[in-house]
Amino acid sequence: MPTPVKRSAGASPAAPKFLRRGKVKEVYEISKTELEFRFTDDISVFDKHIPSEIPHKGETLARTAAHWFQLCGTLGIPHHFLALSAPTAMRVKRVQVVPDPKTLGAHPKNYLVPLEFIVRYYIAGSIWDRIKAGKVRAETLGFPAGKPLAYGEKLPAPFFEMTTKLEPIDRLLTAAEARELSGLDVRQVDRVKEMILKIDAAMEKEIEPRGLIHVDGKKEFAIDESGQLMVVDTFGTADEDRFWDRAAFERGRQVEFSKEFVRQHYRSTGYYDALNAAREGKAEEPPIPPLPPLLIDEVSRLYTTVFQRLTGDPFVPNS
Repeated sequence: MPTPVKRSAGASPAAPKFLRRGKVKEVYEISKTELEFRFTDDISVFDKHIPSEIPHKGETLARTAAHWFQLCGTLGIPHHFLALSAPTAMRVKRVQVVPDPKTLGAHPKNYLVPLEFIVRYYIAGSIWDRIKAGKVRAETLGFPAGKPLAYGEKLPAPFFEMTTKLEPIDRLLTAAEARELSGLDVRQVDRVKEMILKIDAAMEKEIEPRGLIHVDGKKEFAIDESGQLMVVDTFGTADEDRFWDRAAFERGRQVEFSKEFVRQHYRSTGYYDALNAAREGKAEEPPIPPLPPLLIDEVSRLYTTVFQRLTGDPFVPNS
């Protein structure tokens, strides 16, 4: 059954105050301790907002995220999710958003960790681009030195990466840079990795009977008021994670069930190469074109299908 829509206890009766807009969601203040995320039908790739709307996308993201936060609860993993407050909105615990957590003191608490944590289980996406460019070698990924690599190949072990969170364009960081930027110590970073692997193992176990493979994904964390790490934002949706059809993979094909489908469109048109060239040359970035109407319909079906395959629930639009 779909995740029930309900209002969280203790919400302020005052009208929510708009705080900020991200790439695909708006953030509202409910109280000093609670926020509301409102998921739009907007879509972005390569840190660019596409001037097209995808019907039902916002609702699929909200309900999928709620599904996985409920899984975190069964695993005993702390998180910020409180409840779905509408088909396209969720209430969450509020933390401070500061670019430099060190300004909060020696042992900062109640803040968003300004990092994105990426874990890869297969060769796909941007890591493949870096492999082809000679920026990532086989031994970096745990393979024997000099081994020829192929797209779709399973990695010997989960491969962790960390990028910036609050910068306009995500920037890959070394482990030392990530700790300096985030205010986390080695023990806390190790704890983040443990939590991610525990969540991903449970996700994989749940989606395997539905014919999906979890390829890679990103998660975000915060430190709560007691100094404890908790999972925040959203994860496990077609926006943050990559999934492949298991039957097709066993036949040697990678059939995408993620936003990668949209990225491939812009790769095929040459836009991605033009964007990269502009960024590397520090030139003005070309505006991203809208999606063709037929592709919008296809992408909408993709998001509703991913919701059903991930959660096991039928998608009956409520928004």
